[in-house]
Amino acid sequence: MNTTIAAIATAAGKAGIAVVRLSGPEAYAIGAKVFRPINPSKQLQNAAGYTALFGHFVRNGQRCDEAVALCFRAPKSYTGEDVVELSVHGGTAVVENLLKACYEAGAVPAAAGEFTKRAFLSGRISLTQAEAVMEMINATSQQGAAAANAALEGALYRRIHTVSDTLTVLAGHIAAFTDYPEEDVDELSTEHLIETLTGAEQILCALIDNYEAGSILRRGVSTAIVGSPNVGKSTLLNLLAGCEKAIVTPVAGTTRDVVEQDVSLGGTTLLLADTAGMRVTEDIVEAEGIRRSNQRFEEANLVLAVFDGSRPLSDEDKQLALRCKGRLALAIINKSDLSQVIDIADYTECFKNIIYVSAKEDSDMQKIAEAIRALVISADIDPDAALLANQRQLACAKTAQQALQEALTAAKEGFAVDAVSVCVDDALAALYELTGESATDAVIEEVFSKFCVGK
Repeated sequence: MNTTIAAIATAAGKAGIAVVRLSGPEAYAIGAKVFRPINPSKQLQNAAGYTALFGHFVRNGQRCDEAVALCFRAPKSYTGEDVVELSVHGGTAVVENLLKACYEAGAVPAAAGEFTKRAFLSGRISLTQAEAVMEMINATSQQGAAAANAALEGALYRRIHTVSDTLTVLAGHIAAFTDYPEEDVDELSTEHLIETLTGAEQILCALIDNYEAGSILRRGVSTAIVGSPNVGKSTLLNLLAGCEKAIVTPVAGTTRDVVEQDVSLGGTTLLLADTAGMRVTEDIVEAEGIRRSNQRFEEANLVLAVFDGSRPLSDEDKQLALRCKGRLALAIINKSDLSQVIDIADYTECFKNIIYVSAKEDSDMQKIAEAIRALVISADIDPDAALLANQRQLACAKTAQQALQEALTAAKEGFAVDAVSVCVDDALAALYELTGESATDAVIEEVFSKFCVGK
């Protein structure tokens, strides 16, 4: 952190405004080399924090574009360091020219996530809050943004600290009771020990149990639209997407590859994948599409199994229904505008719900949307509550929970408190790794490697 870094902080491509961010001990000195205030009596080096200056940015002595310099003084900045943000017109050539000028003035390119990493290393935010920054950037739904914002404001950090603070007090009591028997230390009863460990373990258990539902809130639901050829899968995709995303023809096997589309549905995002019709074929290209269809089916959180209500169930339809058993699956009986001959009575237990629609009719969109929402949106999950955000956090929480379960077993079976103490220490170590208070360099590098450059 003894260098001054620079990067484009806004998205690539043409825009009205683009921002280049400088952070580090020489942010103001480097900024002064590339920015000239319109008022010559003002100097960037002397600007107070939370002020803005209007002027131009220069390179090789030439004015290149109008610019606004926003000033942030350490430690009251995003990174905890001196920060200067230069806003210019959002043309690609303009922004690249400004960035090169900053490098020539002494800045070095920022690595992926380095601004947020510096915020973490300077103690401005916890590791869980840093991860929430990327969750906020990647949020594709209102609920996902709300969950990320709760984590960014420290909801998960505070929840984990509720557990770690309790365990720290317990560990101190155990140490004092066992190491200093001659002192007047309150006796540690088995009942109190079990009660404390159970309370901490239950908090972690709730966080772990809500992980999958929380993941749906943040990232959306991986959804596979599957079925035999010509049952209306692509028509359904187009209806949900609100546009002609997939080609629809009467020819069986028209869809030969997976067609993807993200759809916002009642605050939740569906990551839709329209797949090739499942059937036996000798066509090499279509067979590859069907292989990919099967793969998407296995990986999906939600399955939309589409059937043609105007014809009897085929062998492929029956096999698909049986494969849906035990999955989060909705059976959509399509072509309700035609005479109905389908009989799905023997397969109702394979699906969470069955609806009859015509994917050609916009009026049936509401029925489909309500059925999907009923399956994937849990009323018990509050996006403003503490939620585990990723597999790293989940793994740490599971490690801590396992240690507490072992501590409970030791306490209930009358083992020496030393055995309980070791387990409590293991749980604390896992919790501190989760919040970043004892995370290794390798863990920190892995976390920030997933960030975009400029954040």
